[in-house]
Amino acid sequence: MPPCPRAPPPAAFPSLDAYYLHHLHSCSAPRHAAAVHAHIVRAHPSPSLFLRNTLLAAYCRLGGHARRLLDEMPRTNAVSFNLLIDAYSRAGQPEDSLETFARARRSAGVRADRFTYAAALAACSRAGRLREGKAVHALSVLEGIAGGVFVSNSLVSMYARCGDMGQARQVFDAADERDDVSWNALVSGYVRAGAQDDMLRVFALMRRSGIGLNSFALGSVIKCCAGSDDPVRDIAAAVHGCVVKAGFDADVFLASAMVDMYAKKGALSEAVALFKSVLDPNVVVFNAMIAGLCRDEAAVDTDVLREALSLYSEVQSRGMEPTEFTFSSVIRACNLAGDIEFGKQIHGQVLKHCFQGDDFIGSALIDLYLNSGCMEDGFRCFTSVPKQDVVTWTAMISGCVQNELFERALTLFHELLGAGLKPDPFTISSVMNACASLAVARTGEQIQCFATKSGFGRFTAMGNSCIHMYARSGDVHAAVRRFQEMESHDIVSWSAVISSHAQHGCARDALRFFNEMVDAKVVPNEITFLGVLTACSHGGLVDEGLKYYEIMKEEYALSPTIKHCTCVVDLLGRAGRLADAEAFIRDSVFHDESVIWRSLLASCRIHRDMERGQLVADRIMELQPSSSASYVNLYNIYLDAGELSLASKIRDVMKERGVKKEPGLSWIELRSGVHSFVAGDKSHPESNAIYSKLAEMLSKIDKLTATDASSTKSDDIIRNEQSWMNWHSEKLAVALGLIHLPQSAPIRVMKNLRVCRDCHLTMKLISKSEKREIVLRDAIRFHHFRDGSCSCADYW
Repeated sequence: MPPCPRAPPPAAFPSLDAYYLHHLHSCSAPRHAAAVHAHIVRAHPSPSLFLRNTLLAAYCRLGGHARRLLDEMPRTNAVSFNLLIDAYSRAGQPEDSLETFARARRSAGVRADRFTYAAALAACSRAGRLREGKAVHALSVLEGIAGGVFVSNSLVSMYARCGDMGQARQVFDAADERDDVSWNALVSGYVRAGAQDDMLRVFALMRRSGIGLNSFALGSVIKCCAGSDDPVRDIAAAVHGCVVKAGFDADVFLASAMVDMYAKKGALSEAVALFKSVLDPNVVVFNAMIAGLCRDEAAVDTDVLREALSLYSEVQSRGMEPTEFTFSSVIRACNLAGDIEFGKQIHGQVLKHCFQGDDFIGSALIDLYLNSGCMEDGFRCFTSVPKQDVVTWTAMISGCVQNELFERALTLFHELLGAGLKPDPFTISSVMNACASLAVARTGEQIQCFATKSGFGRFTAMGNSCIHMYARSGDVHAAVRRFQEMESHDIVSWSAVISSHAQHGCARDALRFFNEMVDAKVVPNEITFLGVLTACSHGGLVDEGLKYYEIMKEEYALSPTIKHCTCVVDLLGRAGRLADAEAFIRDSVFHDESVIWRSLLASCRIHRDMERGQLVADRIMELQPSSSASYVNLYNIYLDAGELSLASKIRDVMKERGVKKEPGLSWIELRSGVHSFVAGDKSHPESNAIYSKLAEMLSKIDKLTATDASSTKSDDIIRNEQSWMNWHSEKLAVALGLIHLPQSAPIRVMKNLRVCRDCHLTMKLISKSEKREIVLRDAIRFHHFRDGSCSCADYW
């Protein structure tokens, strides 16, 4: 078949090349480029190299058979290979990019130029291929082009992106010439590496060298200052001054970055002033200001959060289109302000703008609903997120822990693993807190092993969660071992180990750790002092407790919370100083809080002060008439005093007011799982064996000694309550533990309420008769029973 004759070019174009170049520049899809390619093959038998490279560029830009076209080209040059090297690099295919680079160097008639080396270095930079980047660097030195500004800039950028700032600086210093790009690349590298001091030195050298500032360099400096842990505001102000002197104060990109910088430095007033000075802020500036207002949740108040919410209203009134970041920030503001109703309105706006599939917005909505106790709405948000990543799963798990749905949190964690996702340290920490609340040490140990295998064991937060879990599960020695194994300790670590000893009644050990913390130059916070005061309260260290209370206020300028004040009342009340405890309450700013009066009521029962107890109970019923604790405590006070008619009246009042006592629940973790009991529970599969074992234990106790704990009660009370007390939930749990656990294993039982006197005495006798260690956690503290005695020394 004879060859197709050369078609004449259209009249509007001087040549066929010009005609096809025009169409290639207007291509917007791969099929368009393929159509032009087909026409060239059919009607233009001898296209120029420039036209072929332009066709290759179109395939690289739009997608297509670029590699095949290069293979079929009868003649190539450096531009041909540069196009394909860059295309592979941008597509995330560094192997193909570097293979094309090697092919260019081998091709006859092709001399790799500075653009070839820059494209290869860009491929190494994007993929983090430091080793290959060094090889390209060596080849550029052999070719004699490494010192040129174009290649040296690429080398600085490559080394910086691969994390080798030492080599990047060497290339920068050895360069024959430098331009703005050189300085920006080095500054950006130090920013990426978090080397604030080095970045500031280079920035100062850049200014002394007379290099003009641009928005890119200033943006990098601002980003570094914002991301550093240094709280000093002088640096932020100095950078702000450079922005103003350079004439970029009207740049909205830099304005948003500076607002973010000031907010992260804690300079909220400066951030607000800067925001108000921006003449025409865009949505990015508004986003930075909204996020800045609710960044430090511990320092912001309701007015600040309301301001953040009003800024969102201004975004709408200005007709701006909110972004994903706008919604995630304003939802966080609603969460911190506790404004669930406004949050629901924002949720409606999210649906209106079709952002419900965004992971960060989904997580923020989950946090909002769960923190407000709206569990069903939180679960619906969770299931509606199309892509449930680790962030959304973690938000759901931590929300369940916060709302005391601990079993559900563990179930979600197993579902996360079943979905093939890898939890992060925050996920593990939340799950460990669930294990701590349930006191399931065996499950916690398994999760700790999983965290260690995943490489999270070295994280301080992970160690803190382990300390908390072991302590709450009744094994304070394991908590101390985990504390000692940690590479570094923060304030949470110290507070956790102090609180652990406090809850277990090891007051002197708790104070010893507090002194070690102070010697380590770690500044205690409110939680630390709460642990110290609890330790003093449980250990009867009245003078020490009052001393530390004053130290907290005077030396560390910490304002006592209701928890601290309740500890002081408990400290005084347990020691019998009821009048001092009452005077402390009346002088406190929390004198209208029922919880602080309940602590005094418990002390009135311990010291059998019926008159004061009645007045205190009346005060609690006035403040919180639906709380059963005050009625139960007053009832027991009357019983202890032998006032049976008054005790019966309290029960009648409870019935009239519809007040119900919270049922006692105890549980124990065995190899087969967690087993829970209520008083008189016969629903357990091994119920017969449990009651048989319980009867055997009580029989042994009767032979050891006779109890007179109920000597003040009538015979009817004794007969009616003695049988019921024998069936209390903690006794059933201990009986099951004796059946299944080996002789060497301690029996760890958890209870949701305070242990009664009869059960406390019974546990001491069981530990002696059975020669077993029993650890019982009630609502107040841990009791370690050994050889007929308790760690609390009956001071509880």
